[in-house]
Amino acid sequence: MAVGSDFSLGSVDTALTPAERFAEFLQTRGKRITRQRRVIVDYVASRHEHFDAEQLLADLRKTREGATASRPTVYRTLAEMVDAGLLNKMVLDGRAVYEHDYGYPQHDHLYCTGCRKLIEFSSDEVAKIRDAVAARHQFRAQSHRLLVSGLCADCRSSKSRTRHQDRI
Repeated sequence: MAVGSDFSLGSVDTALTPAERFAEFLQTRGKRITRQRRVIVDYVASRHEHFDAEQLLADLRKTREGATASRPTVYRTLAEMVDAGLLNKMVLDGRAVYEHDYGYPQHDHLYCTGCRKLIEFSSDEVAKIRDAVAARHQFRAQSHRLLVSGLCADCRSSKSRTRHQDRI
């Protein structure tokens, strides 16, 4: 890694809003965007935190518009949003976690197995390695997912303090 590398995500321009993209996706499958689906899509698109379905359901129930969202509708809509290319789904420690995909640049994650924190980063170096490996195998890479698991500085620090205290 070069000194001073910028690992921030930046932004990507899109032709449609997430709700428009989702409505278009549903239409191609003979489905319609119900009020509950629209509330879910709008709520998810208005934030950029990583979340699971139960967190989303609890957050929706705190809002006037989402108070009636049912658990099956939330789970079904999340699966449809993944299929529509609006969300990425990652399984971390047996738990499905979602994040925005539509309108966000290619990026990767560091995952702390201690506190479950996800740290996003973008790296030209990772993309260069991906492209070089793909070229070596005559493969055209369109995207990738990299998830590096380990311990964040806070968790390492707290484990270090715990180990030191155990020795005394």
